[in-house]
Amino acid sequence: MNQNPIPQATSPLAMWLDYLTNIHTSAIDLGLERVQAVAQKAQLIKPAPTVITVAGTNGKGSTCALMEAILLDAGYSVGVYSSPHLIRYNERVRINGKELSDEKHSQAFDFIENARGDISLSFFEYGTLAALRLFQTENVQVVLLEVGLGGRLDATNVVDHDVSVITSLAIDHVDWLGDDINVIGYEKAGIYRSDKPAICGQPKAPASVAAHADDIGAHLHQVGIQFDYKVTENQRWSWRSGTFALDDLPLPSLPLANAATALMALGCSELDISDVNIVKGLESASLAGRMQVIGHGPTVVLDVAHNPHSAEYLKDEIKTRYGNQRVHVVIAMLHDKDIKSTIDALSGVGDVWYPASLTGERAAKASELTAYLPDYQAEFDNPVAAFDAAMTNADKDDVILVVGSFHTVGEVLSHCEKGE
Repeated sequence: MNQNPIPQATSPLAMWLDYLTNIHTSAIDLGLERVQAVAQKAQLIKPAPTVITVAGTNGKGSTCALMEAILLDAGYSVGVYSSPHLIRYNERVRINGKELSDEKHSQAFDFIENARGDISLSFFEYGTLAALRLFQTENVQVVLLEVGLGGRLDATNVVDHDVSVITSLAIDHVDWLGDDINVIGYEKAGIYRSDKPAICGQPKAPASVAAHADDIGAHLHQVGIQFDYKVTENQRWSWRSGTFALDDLPLPSLPLANAATALMALGCSELDISDVNIVKGLESASLAGRMQVIGHGPTVVLDVAHNPHSAEYLKDEIKTRYGNQRVHVVIAMLHDKDIKSTIDALSGVGDVWYPASLTGERAAKASELTAYLPDYQAEFDNPVAAFDAAMTNADKDDVILVVGSFHTVGEVLSHCEKGE
């Protein structure tokens, strides 16, 4: 019997989320036995005719957003599952580019509650199963699943998917995945399936990725070998796989490496997509919290980069787009991240720093950040206070970069949306 009081289907979504937070012993509980049992019982293993699962240290959300935009232009109904959210839980599930109502999420949670019986589920496992239920009830044609952590033991890996994608590989989540890049590669390659397409967008990926693909008979498509891309003249780019080529493509607002990986995944999906769909999708794709510009005079840029790998990419983008402007960096991070290396990666663009504390068990205090900052404005209690200080100090031609965590960006984005 369930030990917790069960909310009714009509309960507000906030009540459900509070309930889910407290019904399991651990927020992260890697393993598939429990979640697979519920998924099979509820018939959620194949939530749509075509499923593409995306793992990786960075770039998962961008790769899904790029595929989503292209598929929507091609006329497919598309469901996307991603995490974490910035402001609202509803952001985690998109159907045809739109969030669903609180009521529909509550109905999905109620369905999973009835299906799980006495099986305990973590918050993420519960949310994953509820998302699969939503895709099923909304009758989408294509599902894009973003892996939460790792791959092999992540809740999304219970799904029978058709194409598997690794976007990038770097050391992150050391407490859970370790600091051996070959081990990390093996864990993420755990989403690969026998006799099905397996995409890897990480150049010169650790040997464990190709080895695992070979061991299980997956069809590996490795960037730099089976497919490749390059920037051409006039801010355009080209993509190639074997004898097939796409030329004169528009540069997307999201990372080009992820766009190239997305095209390989879609190319392997056997879905009906035209060159025009690709061009229009590349032009329209965007994602909240990824080089997101929300204001001008000063220019405000939000990016969830939270590890050295993503920070290096962000540094290059800021230099390219705003190289001649003064940059104010509002930063707050989680203490289990590589704070020093992330700050080092951003040091080339930051002129004035505003370190802030986050709240919660994993939160880093501002003092943990200032240990690696030679100079900073002050230590702030939260990202909003730091952002307000940056807005006060910045000139209209300056740039304010908000970075370091989904929590950091989410708090500032919510603050700006409310007009506070």
